[in-house]
Amino acid sequence: MSKYRILWTDDEIEILKPHILFLQNKNYEVITAVSGDEALDILHNDKNIDVVLLDENMPGLSGLDTLQKIKQINISLPVIMVTKSEEEHIMETAIGRQIADYLIKPINPNQVLISLKKVLENKKLVTENTTQSYRQEFMDIMNSIQSANDWKTWIDVYKKIVYWDIQLDASEDKSMGDVLFTQKQEANKEFARFIEKNYTSWLNKKTDDVPVMSHTLIKNKFLNQISLDNSLFLIVIDNLRYDQWKIIEPILSDYYKVESEEIYYSILPTTTQYARNALFSGLLPSEIEKTFPQWWSNDEDEGGKNLYEENFFQAQLKRLTGKEIKFSFTKITQHHQAKKLMENLKQLLNNPLNVIVYNFVDMLSHARTQMDIIKELAEDEPAYRSITKSWFIHSPLLDILKQLSEKKIPVVITTDHGTVHVKDPIRVLGDKNVNNNLRYKQGKALEYNPKDVLECKNPADFYLPKLHPSSRYIFAKEYGFFVYPNNYGQYVNLYKNTFQHGGVSLEEMLIPYVQLMPR
Repeated sequence: MSKYRILWTDDEIEILKPHILFLQNKNYEVITAVSGDEALDILHNDKNIDVVLLDENMPGLSGLDTLQKIKQINISLPVIMVTKSEEEHIMETAIGRQIADYLIKPINPNQVLISLKKVLENKKLVTENTTQSYRQEFMDIMNSIQSANDWKTWIDVYKKIVYWDIQLDASEDKSMGDVLFTQKQEANKEFARFIEKNYTSWLNKKTDDVPVMSHTLIKNKFLNQISLDNSLFLIVIDNLRYDQWKIIEPILSDYYKVESEEIYYSILPTTTQYARNALFSGLLPSEIEKTFPQWWSNDEDEGGKNLYEENFFQAQLKRLTGKEIKFSFTKITQHHQAKKLMENLKQLLNNPLNVIVYNFVDMLSHARTQMDIIKELAEDEPAYRSITKSWFIHSPLLDILKQLSEKKIPVVITTDHGTVHVKDPIRVLGDKNVNNNLRYKQGKALEYNPKDVLECKNPADFYLPKLHPSSRYIFAKEYGFFVYPNNYGQYVNLYKNTFQHGGVSLEEMLIPYVQLMPR
């Protein structure tokens, strides 16, 4: 039984009989046509053709015209164009009409075979190669997880995990995805132990080997990129995970080249209220509360928690540079705000610095919890990446980036924290004043199993506000989420397999910082 059925269309098909015999011996069924019209008749009546080999230079209906009509019959049917011509405009037209491959005459049978394998068996071959390569690297990654004792190694481990997550997602062997998830679980378990051991040492400067974190990002990474002679855009996409960045990166490759790509550490809690305020202020939460009490809001306070980011940022720039740097600050939470920004973009190019906070990804994660249709569209991490990619392709943000590229404006893309796909309920008890975040809790009367959480018994050690003399914070580790015993089953069903943030995981704490230069 033949593996694949090929329609080979060429007005000199008799000359190609040796090639056809060669393919038949390789278990391909070859159907022939001597004109574009004959090929189209066959395709109208035979829906089981797997690929078309199409001569570009035929009398009557040309190869390019035939190609266009083939796509009208079946847009997904792969077509391999065969031509004597090497003229650039013919290649560009064929590529623009979505050919699968391109062969230049004279061709030999092995060339045709390789092209067919590339077109027809690409996914299978990629799957086999990806599976084999991951198996070979599995133990190296596992050894790195077990021996990782510094923040740089954990960044390397996470980059490898994300790389294989994306590669295996594109393959057909889903069993290896299960193996990778088990490895991710082990990585997050060990990472939580690492954070528990080292986090307060970083904050309290008890070691010289400290990663760039939320409150040091502007000072240590961004500040030296600001020039009073040129415009620069800082785009903070709220809640953007590193794997989501890797999915949208190729979309930007036509407009920007990546000058540098790094990962930095979000502070705890990994939420907008704490991490993003720390980013813009250059201070840790308890320092913000002490320095700017008029702008800081605690968990128990009413109203928004991120209303003064522009003020924080202005104060930080003045503190670091001693100058009043002119900048714009735009927060996008709705589509019409992004459209308005696009209309006013030209006016901003006179500023040395422009900051855009874009909230779509964060809204997506919350919608993932609240809306059934979003739950179905983003039921797991590959789907979550996919919906992020789809949003980005059609978003005003991409249009803004295209315009900035045309104006030769450099851009920095970063975020404040990531998010994690929670699976394991953790029982917790607390009074009515305990905050409602599912990945961290703050209060004075918390009851829980210490083995399930990272404890912060003394908020001062974590540079967190202390609302009451007996206040403490707890953080969910790995894939856990906090649930009260009352209505336990209802809340488990509601929040299990949703995307949450606030706790300790690779996905929440290790986040991208990317410098882009226009092409």
